[in-house]
Amino acid sequence: METTKIAKQMIGFQKTVFNNTFNAMAIVQDQTESMLNGFLGQFPLMTEDVKKQVKESIDFAKKARDDFKKAVDDGYAKFEQMFEQK
Repeated sequence: METTKIAKQMIGFQKTVFNNTFNAMAIVQDQTESMLNGFLGQFPLMTEDVKKQVKESIDFAKKARDDFKKAVDDGYAKFEQMFEQK
């Protein structure tokens, strides 16, 4: 019984570390996007087509980031469910 409690605590700790790291990474990515948009807005040689492609790339990266977060959260939920069944 004690091992189950320790395992739950370890999973909880790992989940917290992941969430904090993920949130920090998301903030850095969002700030980078903001700086890039500011740069592109001032760069006269960038056409609207290029700006559109950059925006699509950023949107794709955000979707991939959100999908990754969802997959990890689902994994942690399954771990927690597994420990609750025992």
